[in-house]
Amino acid sequence: MVEFLNHSIHAALFDLDGVIFDTEPQYTVFWQNIFDEYYPESVGMADKIKGQTLVQIFDKYFPGMTADQEMITARLNEYEQRMHFEYIPGCMDFIRYLRNSSVKTAVVTSSNQAKMQNVYREHPELNSLFDSILTSEDFSRSKPDPDCYLKGAKRLHVPTGHCLGFEDSFNGLRSVRSAGMHVVGLATTNSSEAIAPFCDLVINDYTELRANGARLDAK
Repeated sequence: MVEFLNHSIHAALFDLDGVIFDTEPQYTVFWQNIFDEYYPESVGMADKIKGQTLVQIFDKYFPGMTADQEMITARLNEYEQRMHFEYIPGCMDFIRYLRNSSVKTAVVTSSNQAKMQNVYREHPELNSLFDSILTSEDFSRSKPDPDCYLKGAKRLHVPTGHCLGFEDSFNGLRSVRSAGMHVVGLATTNSSEAIAPFCDLVINDYTELRANGARLDAK
């Protein structure tokens, strides 16, 4: 267990992109190129879709466009095979710190299993860092719906009030809050000022948490 702002925390749940890995800039490039092709008049669409599953993006922005959806999916799969997955500074040390403090850990991501195979090839150690990894195949409703985080807490057998959720996107932060969890926002995708209203604490990376024993201290 750890203490977080005077609350007992027994589980920590993490989004993947922008929270564990610094991949959001790469996805922004991909999706902005896609939207530039299909909606050249749009502005900032790559930011608006953060935290959504591929199915959700297709249903909202490419409805009924089966051939185009297949083409975009193929391009995304090829793109993800060439992506690099670099840890957010301090992430691995922080997760190990949690596990050494008997805090359960899970990944809750909108990414699918096909994408995760690319992650595992570069980081085979990822499975050993978490008690559970939930992907888009594990839930039917996407962020900002709390479904994914509720299922993550259930899988870890920890009440949501004793869970800490880490997110970077607005949809993700809303999802954690709606699930009744305590919220840490990472300013890796959006500014600290923009995400602060959705969070109990905002950090730039995990080295700030390790340095602040008043906010997160092993028990």
